Amino acid sequence: MNKQIDQFILYLKVERQYALNTQQAYGRDLLQLLDFTHQHGINSWADLTSEHLNLLVMNMRHHDISGRTIRRHLSSIRGFLTYLVNQNLLSSNCALGLQTPKVAQNLPKTLDYDQLLQMLSLRSKKLSELRDVAIVEAIYSCALRVSELVGLDVNDVDIDQGFLSVMGKGGKMRHTPLGESAQQAITHYLQKAGIDQGALFLNNRQARISVRAVQTMIKKRALEVGIKINVHPHMLRHAAATHFLQSSHDLRSVQEFLGHESIKSTQVYTHLDFLELSKVYDKCHPRAKKLP
Repeated sequence: MNKQIDQFILYLKVERQYALNTQQAYGRDLLQLLDFTHQHGINSWADLTSEHLNLLVMNMRHHDISGRTIRRHLSSIRGFLTYLVNQNLLSSNCALGLQTPKVAQNLPKTLDYDQLLQMLSLRSKKLSELRDVAIVEAIYSCALRVSELVGLDVNDVDIDQGFLSVMGKGGKMRHTPLGESAQQAITHYLQKAGIDQGALFLNNRQARISVRAVQTMIKKRALEVGIKINVHPHMLRHAAATHFLQSSHDLRSVQEFLGHESIKSTQVYTHLDFLELSKVYDKCHPRAKKLP
C-alpha cells in the first residue's frame, strides 16, 4: 500500500508537474490515511470503504481538525484513489460520494494603493535596495506567487515588449504584462548588479534568492514604512488582483492574469471588489447618507 502511495507521488511530480509543496502535502495526507488503515486492519486499498472514510472524518472532527484541513485530506484521498482506478489497481473510488465539510470563506487580506506606494519608495541607490524595490514591483505588477518570483531567470524578462514569462503551478507557462514602473525598477537593478543571465533575483551570496528571504524582506519593509499589519508576498498578489478587477470589471482577464486554472479560484475577488464598492457608496452616494 505504501508503494502505491510512492508511485502516486512520483506521478504528481513527473506527469502532473505539481510543485514540491503540493507533492509533500499529498504525501502527508496519504501517510495519515495509511496509518488509519493499519489501525483498522485494512490490508489493501480495495478493502477501504466509504464507511471507513466517514469514520476517518469523524476522528478528525473529534480532534478539532479544521473543516478546511479535512477538505484537503479528502481531496488528496480522492485524487489518489482515482489514480488507482485509472491504473486498474482499484475497481471504484469510494471517496467520490463523500460529503465534505463546509468552510467559511476567508477573504484574503490586501493593501491599498497608498500603502503600496510607501513600500515602493526608493530609499537609496544600494544594490540591495534596488533589488528589493524591483521584487515588490514585479510581484505587484504581475500578481506573482512568491515561488514564481524566486524561480525567475533574467531571460524571462522582456523589457522591450513589456512582458514576463512565468512558470506557474503545474508547470504551466504564462506571459503577463510587466508595468512600466516594474520595467524601470528591474532595469536599474540589473544594471547595478551587472548580471545578464541565470537567476534574476540574487541574495548577498550571489545565489538565487529564497522564498523565506523574500517573505522576511517584505514584512520588514512594510513595518519600516508604518504598516501595522503583518504583510507577506501573497498580499501583494491579492492587491494586484483586486485593483485589476476594480479597474477592468473583467473576471476572466483577472483569472488569466493570476494563472488560475479555475474561475472559482478567482471569484473570491468579486467579494473584495464589492467591499470596496460598499465603502465608496457609503461615502459618496446621496442615498447612503444618514438622515439627521
